[in-house]
Amino acid sequence: MITGQLRAMRDVFIETLYTKMGTNDQLFFLSADFGSPALDRLRRDFKDRFINVGIAEQNLINVATGLAIEGYTVYAYGIAPFITMRAYEQIRVNLSISSEVKPINVNIIGVGGGVSYDVSGPTHHCLEDISIMRLLPNLVVFSPSDWKLAEAFVDYSIHVTYPKYIRFDGKPLPPIYKNIGDLDFDKGFHELVRGERVCLVSTGYMTHRALNVAKRHQNIGVVDLFLLKPVNEELLYEAIQEYGLIITLEEAFINRGGLDSIISKLLRDTGSNIKMKNLGFDDKYVFDQGDREYLHRINNLDEEAIIRAVGECKP
Repeated sequence: MITGQLRAMRDVFIETLYTKMGTNDQLFFLSADFGSPALDRLRRDFKDRFINVGIAEQNLINVATGLAIEGYTVYAYGIAPFITMRAYEQIRVNLSISSEVKPINVNIIGVGGGVSYDVSGPTHHCLEDISIMRLLPNLVVFSPSDWKLAEAFVDYSIHVTYPKYIRFDGKPLPPIYKNIGDLDFDKGFHELVRGERVCLVSTGYMTHRALNVAKRHQNIGVVDLFLLKPVNEELLYEAIQEYGLIITLEEAFINRGGLDSIISKLLRDTGSNIKMKNLGFDDKYVFDQGDREYLHRINNLDEEAIIRAVGECKP
C-alpha cells in the first residue's frame, strides 16, 4: 500500500499557483462556481484576478479565451464532466482552433476524473474526457497520478503556451513521487518499476492500483503515463519494448481513444509483437451505488482482476 500525506491535487495546485500569482500579475483564475479549501485565500488576496462566472462553463471558456488573447495566462476551474462536455464546442472553437494561429494559454482544470466522485453516480463520473480532449488538435492533456505531479505542473502550465486540459482526481491521495525535481514533463511518463515480462501502463489514479499489484506480483513493471497528449512515442516505446505483455489501466472507457489507444497505436506503428490487454470501463454507464473500490470490483479494475489478467495473458 502506498503511504504518505494525503493531499488533494487541486488544493496543492492552487496553493502553488497562489504563490506564483504573488509575483506574476499575468495570471488569472476563473471558476464555474466551484470551490476548494485552498481557493479561499486566492479569491481573497487576488480579487482583481479571480472571477467566478457562476454555473456557466461555456461562458467560463469564453471569458478565459478573451483574457488569453490579451496575453494573460488563465486557469479555468470546474468539475471535470461539466467543464469538458458542457463547454466542448467552446473548447474546440475558442481554444483548439484559435491556438492554431495564436498562442493561447488557457489551462482547463477538471476535478473529478474517472470515478473519483464515486457515490455521485454516472452524471458526475467522468469516463469520456480522456478520449474527447485527446481528440482536439493543439490541446495538451495532463493526467497526474499524485499531488506531487500536480504541484510540479504549475511551472509547465505557465511556460507552455498551448491550451491544456488538467485532469485531477477528486479525492485526496498519497504521493507516489519523492524527488520530482529531475522529472522531465516533456518526456510525459515515468517508469516507476522495472519488470521482466509484464508491464502495467497506467494513468491517474490507476497508477496507485498498478503499484499495489506490482508489490504483490513479482517482476511486473509499472509505467505512469501522465502526459496523454502529446506523447513522446519514441521514448515510450524504448521503455516498453522488452516486455512480452502490456496491460493498460485507466478509469475511462476502453476502445474509445483513451490510454489503450495510445499504446495500441504505438505497437502497431512500430510493428511490435508485444501482446496487449486493456482494462477499464466497458461501453456502458455505471448506475450501481458504492465507493470507488466497489465500482472497480464490479468492473474488473480491482487488484484481484488485474492479477487475474496477468495470469491469463501469457506473454
